Amino acid sequence: MTVYGYARVSTAGQSLNEQKDTLKKAGADIIISEKYSGTTTTRPQFEKLVHLVEPNDTLIVTKLDRFARNTREALNLIDSLLKEKIVIKVLNLGTIDNTPMGRMIVRTLLSVAEMERDMIIERTQAGKVFAKQHNPNYKEGRPKRKKDSRNQAIFDYSKTHTVKVTAEAFNLSPRTIQYVKHLFD
Repeated sequence: MTVYGYARVSTAGQSLNEQKDTLKKAGADIIISEKYSGTTTTRPQFEKLVHLVEPNDTLIVTKLDRFARNTREALNLIDSLLKEKIVIKVLNLGTIDNTPMGRMIVRTLLSVAEMERDMIIERTQAGKVFAKQHNPNYKEGRPKRKKDSRNQAIFDYSKTHTVKVTAEAFNLSPRTIQYVKHLFD
């Protein structure tokens, strides 16, 4: 009987450390993690994990929404894991058991989470419409960064050097170098 933990964040800039630490403290022997949006159904590491777990193993996640952002997908996944006699522990909820009450609680919580996410999207869209109507200078999306001379120098240097060498030369992170290169693409 192995205890697996699954950690996921939605963007590359987010850290998995807090989830991993929490999963270790909860008893996870093996932790599988990835940086993938929950809105996508393709999560390679999670799919790998689902094939690894065996009957009587335990799967721990920090929150129910780590399974999926879509209620139907999460319910199907949880149902199939429970049928395979996999123990599912959601740290902010408890152990999900394969009883009518356990399944009802999961369905209710997933539905509320999906509704909350939909309401956030709805409010965001309403805010954009309001801003467009009341602010003549409103532009959708993030403001574009200017291609200043320092960025130009970094870009020029990166043409003949690796990202790592460029990052060291300018005392910046490789991620920043990639971003600057993207500005000039």
